[in-house]
Amino acid sequence: MGLKEKIMHSPRLKRWLHTVLMHPVRTRPRWYLRLFQFLYVHKGRGAVIYRSVRKDLVPFRKCQIGSRTVVESYSLINNAVGDLIIGSNSRIGFGNTVIGPVSIGDYVQIGQHVLISGLNHKYENINITIAEQGIEVSPVKIDNNVWIGANAVILAGVTIGEHCVVGAGSVVTKDVPPYSVVIGNPAKVVKKWDDQQRKWVINHDK
Repeated sequence: MGLKEKIMHSPRLKRWLHTVLMHPVRTRPRWYLRLFQFLYVHKGRGAVIYRSVRKDLVPFRKCQIGSRTVVESYSLINNAVGDLIIGSNSRIGFGNTVIGPVSIGDYVQIGQHVLISGLNHKYENINITIAEQGIEVSPVKIDNNVWIGANAVILAGVTIGEHCVVGAGSVVTKDVPPYSVVIGNPAKVVKKWDDQQRKWVINHDK
């Protein structure tokens, strides 16, 4: 059994290692771990992560950012509970929060103050605090050539298909089919691309 398997099968060792790597109150990588992010955060050629971005990134999960992708100022990117994969030529807007597991494709444009999160807090046990109940994760996948408007929320487990538009302020709780426009809370499809008519048509089934 390798070292990784030993750690995963030992709750005590796992807790100890987590405490060594992550501050228990601040819930972010300790300062000495952040010094080495240049070794395990993989950026493509021309990719930009602005200095004001909070990078809660750990070496035991993937963090890959494609070429010519930009993560704008005052955003937060976090892979502590799941991999964070961002393709090429994409833009993570000003003040975004992206918490893995999240996969974002190529040529994705994300507006300001958008939340994309692959985790949820457990709450079902009423005899202990929600904070003590831990989390559950479900990956978010955003395909290529998607535009997400400002202040949108993309919840855990959602897949957004290719060439979709998510309206500003929308809360996406379910999968979005490719070539669709969704708006609202919860977000619903209001337009679809009709390949036969070769135009966008209003969705009357909403």
